[in-house]
Amino acid sequence: MNTMRPLALTMGDPAGIGGELSLKAWRARRGGRPFVALDDPDRLAGIARDLGLDVPVRAIQAAAAAGAVFRDALPVLPVKLGAPPVPGRADPANAAAVIASIEGAVRLVMAGEAAAVVTNPIHKSTLYGVGFAYPGHTEFLAALTGAPLPVMMLASPDLRVVPITVHASLRRMLEMITIERILGVCRVTEAALRLHWGIARPRLAVAGLNPHAGEDGTMGEEEIAVIRPAIELLKAEGMDVTGPWAADSMFTPEARAGYDVAMGMYHDQALIPLKTLDMRRGVNITLGLPLIRTSPDHGTAFAIAGHGVADASSLIAAIDLASDLAHRQEKTA
Repeated sequence: MNTMRPLALTMGDPAGIGGELSLKAWRARRGGRPFVALDDPDRLAGIARDLGLDVPVRAIQAAAAAGAVFRDALPVLPVKLGAPPVPGRADPANAAAVIASIEGAVRLVMAGEAAAVVTNPIHKSTLYGVGFAYPGHTEFLAALTGAPLPVMMLASPDLRVVPITVHASLRRMLEMITIERILGVCRVTEAALRLHWGIARPRLAVAGLNPHAGEDGTMGEEEIAVIRPAIELLKAEGMDVTGPWAADSMFTPEARAGYDVAMGMYHDQALIPLKTLDMRRGVNITLGLPLIRTSPDHGTAFAIAGHGVADASSLIAAIDLASDLAHRQEKTA
């Protein structure tokens, strides 16, 4: 029997590929730290049957039972759906179950019954239609845990990136880039690299906003007025921070060797390089929470849901990373 605390795996949108990924992840990781799916067991069993996946599914009543089940079957803490899901067609009737799955996973970790939260992809606009008030997982998890400043990191074996601003339009993003925000996100990131990755002195490379990092003000003044002053303040606190870097050249192999994390000014500036380099093994991690949370770095993939062709590599990487971070946390404690 596996005695390690399990990871809590959410269902994601039931019309997407999350169920298929969960089943495939169990097949790939039967000997590792157990995970328990917060999902509808009949739904998962149906997906396994329809896609020809040899994955037994077993409903359990408590997370503590996952270790005894995991070697032989995928353990599931039941979450009741509002309607039978149709692959590729998001249904607002199931939005409450999607939200309940996330809330349940957080409760398990906060109560010490699970070691970390791993989330399958959600379809945000479907949740918005039933009153979901958060831009995405990151902000919802912060509200559930009382975290003041959640920070999104994407990580792969060759690169870690953190966007200073996340889910906002480019016009809105310009208003959000302030000295205070850069300071806050960099501090949370540096603390997480120390705590979760054991890096004694993390090296942060901060990107500029404008082409060529503003080129001394000829292509924009944000670097002079906002970004560089924030970097100098962080240096004065003793942090190893460099920049502003020209974003078009800071992701070469030679440049990446000089830092532990790249701090982008906005979503695409940070995420495009990572997803281009290693989409299959990219993992989304939320920093600044009182718990560990990871997720694959892709969406619901409605177009291929139900076809059996979804690649579980990113979810498996997210489970592996959550397990590693939980092990380090448990060892330190």
